[in-house]
Amino acid sequence: MSFKGKTAFITGASRGIGAAIALRLAKEGANIVVVAKSVKEDARLGGTIHSVVQQVNEAGGKGLAVQCDIRDEEQIIYAVQQAVSIFGGIDILVNNASAISLSNTEQTETKRFDLIHDINVRGTFLVTKHCVPFLRKSENPHILTLSPPIDIDPKWLAPFVGYTISKYNMSMMTLGWAGEFKKYGIAANSIWPVTTIATAAVKNLLGGEALVNRSRKPEILADCAYYILRRPAKECSGNLFLDEQVLAAEGVTDMEQYAVIPGGDLQKDLYVS
Repeated sequence: MSFKGKTAFITGASRGIGAAIALRLAKEGANIVVVAKSVKEDARLGGTIHSVVQQVNEAGGKGLAVQCDIRDEEQIIYAVQQAVSIFGGIDILVNNASAISLSNTEQTETKRFDLIHDINVRGTFLVTKHCVPFLRKSENPHILTLSPPIDIDPKWLAPFVGYTISKYNMSMMTLGWAGEFKKYGIAANSIWPVTTIATAAVKNLLGGEALVNRSRKPEILADCAYYILRRPAKECSGNLFLDEQVLAAEGVTDMEQYAVIPGGDLQKDLYVS
């Protein structure tokens, strides 16, 4: 599939993985709707919807910045309307926006539990709900969600129950949408990294610079998204992909190109054995 003139609606696209996917598709000539909350740069996080749109335009795509908190359904509806008004439709939805909270049950504050479920579960569901009417009109519609393979072994569930069930919910929605939207020819897949990814969340919330140095760059997931989204939607749906699996199928064997420190030790990501 050619991405020229196709429109991708990407949540959480002001930095990190979302921004990397936006730029990868922009290089192929896609229209990119950069959907996120950040309009003023935070020095600890970096990136805004406006800075990413500038990069999208420089990369060869056409960008549209829409400030949107996906916890607010009215903001979602407005963002979708803007995308359709400017670009005429939506061909690709990337559900990347997500909140993380790696805490056990007793240490998880109620407001934090509510936050991760409002964004990861409710937000992902509502964004998809409002994009589907336009995806149905596309020639090769795809939904791609950043969520892990599902394994209900207690070793994955026990450490961070609140967070894990929110991410597994995203993956279950992928499987459900693959069945529900099959009649419309809409593909629904998820993608998850084998290793940690060098993002602001990894640096600021999980392990600092030391963990960043044991991670891969967001570009690995951007390349995976490119490979998945160019496949015929009717032939590729209902998968909970790992990034290395996608790259291997495309004949990509050089993983060192994605390492922050080539040749160094890598940290396995959550939910990957």
